[in-house]
Amino acid sequence: MPPGPGLPSGTTIPAGELVERFSRSPGPGGQSVNTSDTRVELLFAPATSTAFTEEQRARLARHLVDAMTQGRLSVVASEHRSQLRNRIAARERLVALLREAVAPPPPPRRKTKPSRASQRRRVESKKQLGRTKALRGRVRDE
Repeated sequence: MPPGPGLPSGTTIPAGELVERFSRSPGPGGQSVNTSDTRVELLFAPATSTAFTEEQRARLARHLVDAMTQGRLSVVASEHRSQLRNRIAARERLVALLREAVAPPPPPRRKTKPSRASQRRRVESKKQLGRTKALRGRVRDE
């Protein structure tokens, strides 16, 4: 994974921590549709990974709890006809998921107050609008 938020120097996930499973892709096909295992399922267990620090593993566990099954994150790719392209797509999706999960939360919003001059301008514009609308009444003969 290249450097970014939460990973200032980037990281590399060892190949032994990734498990790839292949199966037949669903959907229509032509020749050799029933013989090619092009669908790729990539499994990764972030809790036991050596690529991340303890703090990063805790953050991953918090953010990916809904996406994990039995402590493993599963990413599936089957949109390409080639197994190699599906393997690349699955790895890119895994990196995107991990990148988003390991990023630190944004700083809290600092509340601000409108300046006195801006409050005055707002009230004046409201008063002016009220005066304009008051002139739109019915014209009476006097």
